[in-house]
Amino acid sequence: MPEEGPAILLSELERSLMLRALALARSVEGRTSPRPPVGAVLARHGQIVGQGATAPPYGPHAEVEALRAAGPQARGADLYVTLEPCCIALHTPPCTETIIAAGVRRVVVAARDPNPRVDGRGLAQLQQAGVEVALLDEDDPQARQARELLRPFATFVRSKRPYVTAKWAMTLDGKMAAYTGDSFWISGSPARTWAHELRDRVDGILVGAGTARRDDPLLTVRLAASSERRPRLQPPRRLIITSSGQLPPQLRLLNTPEAGETWLLIGEQVPAEQRAALARPAVRLIEVPCEPTGRVDLRQALQRLAAEDLMHILLEGGAALTGSAFDCGCIDHVAVIVAPVLIGGAGAPVPLAGQGLPSLSLAATLRDRCTQTLGDDLLIEGEVCYAPAAPSEAEVVQNLTRK
Repeated sequence: MPEEGPAILLSELERSLMLRALALARSVEGRTSPRPPVGAVLARHGQIVGQGATAPPYGPHAEVEALRAAGPQARGADLYVTLEPCCIALHTPPCTETIIAAGVRRVVVAARDPNPRVDGRGLAQLQQAGVEVALLDEDDPQARQARELLRPFATFVRSKRPYVTAKWAMTLDGKMAAYTGDSFWISGSPARTWAHELRDRVDGILVGAGTARRDDPLLTVRLAASSERRPRLQPPRRLIITSSGQLPPQLRLLNTPEAGETWLLIGEQVPAEQRAALARPAVRLIEVPCEPTGRVDLRQALQRLAAEDLMHILLEGGAALTGSAFDCGCIDHVAVIVAPVLIGGAGAPVPLAGQGLPSLSLAATLRDRCTQTLGDDLLIEGEVCYAPAAPSEAEVVQNLTRK
């Protein structure tokens, strides 16, 4: 493992180079799974001589792209990279060996690799070869940005399931639609533009069968003309989870192969004739075991998606599916758009259904919260922190009687 030294302080010029590496990493979010989005910049005397980002599977890593662009100028140069260079051969040769062979003088790393097979070993291998290594302090703003980009990969590689972002728009009184079902539009145009940018950063967009029937969504990505994201080889997978397989045959998700693949996560008990009725071009059926209640086991559904190399899933409802994901602790991140309007209605839908928690003391909280305004709307984001396991209903009643 590398020797832990004092936190390094980057100069203003060095920070600009690392910011460029972070921008390159962001440009390929949603395009690299099952590998993390990484950006790399090579500089000599402060001048960029090569840069790169992780290629689509299974092309070169960011460091190799930057080294190729630099050519002979890589010798003696400094490398700024958002993730610790890999030291294992999986789909490509180890980046550490390529960096050493190129004669790079110094490597500045924003974050260590969350993969236990690499974590610290890549840095150690570079040091042992005489390459100067500098690792940003964990509290450095650019180190935090790098870890934020790596969260989906960290969950994927450690927990063997996709990272799940739950997104919804709601009114100030917590409603996702009027009691009539009307929800177009709760949020304004800037918020909807942001939501499509979010869709473009993921590998799949998941909805429940109820939402598919009610809203008949397309689940496509429509980016603004000013977007700087790189082209995708394919759009995010469009995902529907359905225990019964009962879906209207005219659904747009089943009949628009030109918009991308649709995957149906169906219950194992769905009969053959029902499966045959769902057969369409670009529609794939994935069988998932069910819980004793007859509903698709969400944890196993996520594991099946991970086995297909989907690393980041955007959960867009409805309330039953989002509530189920919350109940089983499978929501990692939330992105909530709050519109400054009130509609009321006891029967109006809310974002989270499911079983819920029996006590406010057990409420999940948000870590690394951030807020921003999107037109008239407010966006609230954060990592979900779950409280310890909830007590049984009998324990709750017993605790209440003691008061």
